[in-house]
Amino acid sequence: MEALSFLLYPFLACVVLILIHAYFGIHILERGIIFVDIALAQFIGIGIALSFFLSYENTYILSVVFAILGASILSLSRKVERFVNVEAFIGVLYIFSFAVSILILDKSPHGAEEFKAILNGNILWLTPKDVLSAVILYGIIGAFHFIFRKKFLALTFEGKNGFLWEFLFFVTFALVLAKSVQMAGILQVFSILIIPALIGRLYTREPFRILIIGWIAGLAASVIGIGVSYKLDLPTAPMTVASLSLVFLVLLVVKAIVKGPEKTDISLKKFKSEDC
Repeated sequence: MEALSFLLYPFLACVVLILIHAYFGIHILERGIIFVDIALAQFIGIGIALSFFLSYENTYILSVVFAILGASILSLSRKVERFVNVEAFIGVLYIFSFAVSILILDKSPHGAEEFKAILNGNILWLTPKDVLSAVILYGIIGAFHFIFRKKFLALTFEGKNGFLWEFLFFVTFALVLAKSVQMAGILQVFSILIIPALIGRLYTREPFRILIIGWIAGLAASVIGIGVSYKLDLPTAPMTVASLSLVFLVLLVVKAIVKGPEKTDISLKKFKSEDC
């Protein structure tokens, strides 16, 4: 009973994190900008590092400032891809923000511990206030995306609607990440963005069905990860990441076995070779 009460808020946090991140994950996977999350999250990490360096207790304010700055840069990604590979561009942003975070934390009295906090978060020690503020923020952003879902779906699946909606997509995504990184850390946030959506895409390409499958798989894996980390006294974020990854890999293997190797149509290949 004591364990259940202790793990209640971490579990509720995982629920709200997966609900919003699985949705954004569908957009990120469809657009092929897989590492945009970790790049933007690391950009937010600069704000958190600055907060530690300045001994500023409210890390969320500077996180939001750098989240919006990073989102403004990433909203230009469709224009940038005319000149350079967009994943390479995102990689440069990640390396830059990672390096700047280390430089700032190097001057901080507890740099190593604070860097670990940015990566792993503090999901086991969340308060009801932390969870409630996340629910309110994610609810507002989720409602905004639901109301304008046709605009955002057209932006992702058809490349329509231009810079304004691109900017709104990345800004709302960044605001979600600023809160998520503060709660769960960069590692866990990246995994819950990408892996549930990947699991959904194993079975369907229809966005709503991907979302439902991703929610179910993500929640199940998170429960396992949190439970095992508590039972074995292991770090929660890496354990949850490992749990999500294992669920995806097992389902991928099962999918491959069930589907089996593709059959080669010998007669068709022979016909084509003779026709040539």
